Amino acid sequence: MKIDVKTLNPKTSRSDCIIAGVHTNGELSPSAEKIDQASNGLISDILKSGDLEGKTGQTLLLRKVPGVRAKRILLVGCGEKDKLDTAGYFKVLKNAFSALKKTKAKTAVCFLPEITVEKHDYQWKVQQSVRVAGEVFYQFDRLKSGKKKKPVFTGLEIAAATKALADKGSEGARRGEAIVKGMQLSRDLANLPGNICTPTYLAEQGRELAKKYKSIKATVLNERSMEKLGMGSLLSVARGSQEPARMLILKYEGLKKSASTKPIVLVGKGVTFDSGGISLKPGSGMDEMKYDMCGAASVLGTMVAVAEMKLPINLNVIVPTVENMPGGRATKPGDIVTSMSGQTIEILNTDAEGRLILCDALTYAERFKPKAVIDVATLTGACVVALGKVATGLMSNNEQLAKDLLQAGKATYDRAWQMPLWEEYQPLLDSNFADMANIGGRDGGMITAGCFLSRFAKKYDWAHLDIAGTAWLSGKNKGATGRPVPMLVQYLLEQVGAH
Repeated sequence: MKIDVKTLNPKTSRSDCIIAGVHTNGELSPSAEKIDQASNGLISDILKSGDLEGKTGQTLLLRKVPGVRAKRILLVGCGEKDKLDTAGYFKVLKNAFSALKKTKAKTAVCFLPEITVEKHDYQWKVQQSVRVAGEVFYQFDRLKSGKKKKPVFTGLEIAAATKALADKGSEGARRGEAIVKGMQLSRDLANLPGNICTPTYLAEQGRELAKKYKSIKATVLNERSMEKLGMGSLLSVARGSQEPARMLILKYEGLKKSASTKPIVLVGKGVTFDSGGISLKPGSGMDEMKYDMCGAASVLGTMVAVAEMKLPINLNVIVPTVENMPGGRATKPGDIVTSMSGQTIEILNTDAEGRLILCDALTYAERFKPKAVIDVATLTGACVVALGKVATGLMSNNEQLAKDLLQAGKATYDRAWQMPLWEEYQPLLDSNFADMANIGGRDGGMITAGCFLSRFAKKYDWAHLDIAGTAWLSGKNKGATGRPVPMLVQYLLEQVGAH
């Protein structure tokens, strides 16, 4: 969709739909006030009648409102005036664009950024408006037969009270569009089935990004190269599959290399389908294991957003990608493998495979002498049990890095929750026959997975994001969410001082 930020008047706009906010107690936003005046008090009468109370997220669609040129007016409840918080604003946006999507409107003018949101400025409100619109209007139908549906909605204008605000809002819109593009790539890759999005396909998508963006360089390691590097842990996961493993490395250089421009490294788990291997998963819901590469999809999406914004930062992305299948050559419970770091691992459960590919990628990341490394993975069912579908699990060996990610999550409503990474959990990974086991038992499963990874991230500041609960939705709305692209992009924006 085309995005534009400009000074607009709700009475004279010829858009298919105007989106304006109303508050509880009959209070109107500035745009709703102008519409009310033009329509001889229609909005006030609606509020007095109780048809719309102004509660946060309520919507009411009006057609052919007298005194205005727009075909429709979409009123959105914004709660008590000057009391709207981050969560409330996202609810307002999501409900507004969801209601708009149900109409046949091709264009709309959004006045919602004029609403006061606690601790946030106009630019932020515009950025989130564009992002949420992109999320709501996203569709994935490329694999359906027949004529593809063209998007009905094609243009969003965001209103500003002054030219100065419009200029500021335009930067927010630009960031929002970049994040939408990143999230769209992430969701597209994740929604593809495992017979299309194989490790080879995923790696090739990295090469395609390098062709599209001159600022990105791509390298793909094959199994022979990884074997020479000693990545026995990663390769052990791929043994049961006919699909060969790959490791994709992308480099974005927004700054000239120097001692003070160390790269930030993002590592994304890329298990394109996870059957569990010999430790086979239950059949019910196994189709969703195509989403076990959402970590990889999210770091690739983050790279796209960074390239689109041309951020002055150095960013490397590492995607270890495999397919985990049972087979005659598959790794068996009890097998012992040697990781790239030289540490040996007793594999007690082949369904705890994500950490086995990530550990070699974390060791590989050392060569970049990174400022920080963040791995992103749909790692544990224990995370879903602990945090549900709301928050991403976070662990880190550096408290400032953890705080920065938590803050980025709050600012984008793509929230994380920090879990302990205490030494007392490490003995749960003890093995009688190797340096460590790949699982620590039922207790604290998310934490022991993080403890496992921490053993391969001792040479730099590191954080782990477990997105098993937040990367996709099940049921009627099944599909990838694109999280945590917003959080990661916000973190990188903060690193370059762009708030």
